[in-house]
Amino acid sequence: MDFQGAIDAFEKALEVNPHSASAHFELAWLYENKAQVPDYAAAIYHYDCFLKLSPKTDRADLVRAHMNSCKMELAKTVSAFSPWNGQHDMENLMLENKNLKAQLAQYQAAANRSPTPAPQPVPQPVAQPVSAHTPAAFAMREVQAVHSTPSPPGSSRPVAAAGTRTHTIKSGENPHSIAREYGVSVAALMAANPKVSATHLQVGQSLNIPAP
Repeated sequence: MDFQGAIDAFEKALEVNPHSASAHFELAWLYENKAQVPDYAAAIYHYDCFLKLSPKTDRADLVRAHMNSCKMELAKTVSAFSPWNGQHDMENLMLENKNLKAQLAQYQAAANRSPTPAPQPVPQPVAQPVSAHTPAAFAMREVQAVHSTPSPPGSSRPVAAAGTRTHTIKSGENPHSIAREYGVSVAALMAANPKVSATHLQVGQSLNIPAP
């Protein structure tokens, strides 16, 4: 039941082998369901990495359903920063949320009938800031697609400010190990480096380190 210890262990596994699909899957599930404060952006990031590394997996539909659930949780946080366009938008979002949850329940029921059931999600809504840059950028773009109506003129989204420290990437490092070294979140680290790809770090590359 030491879920935080499990998260640390799988992050260390990714430091050794960034292409471990199983480590990405386990981290995604832990960030979604077992972290002290659920990190839905990180969960989507690792689910996406898992699908890219295992494109022929028989769990693809279940993983996509989990990603959709995480995106809906992120959508709830967006309302704190971007005004809604009336009651109609709210009703549409609630309907889409209901349909996604029904779809997720179907995938879970199918997984329970298989020889190796997949972990059962326990969505826990929590309000947390969402960075506008990588690695959560793709998650944010999906959330924006859910809210198809553009934000009113003058509205803005919070963007993490870059810090004054820098870090030179060494062999075997990845966003998780670097963020943990400086005591910052992966989302904040990548927000401070919008031109850097989280999945293609280069040895010798310099990263801006945001304030904790």
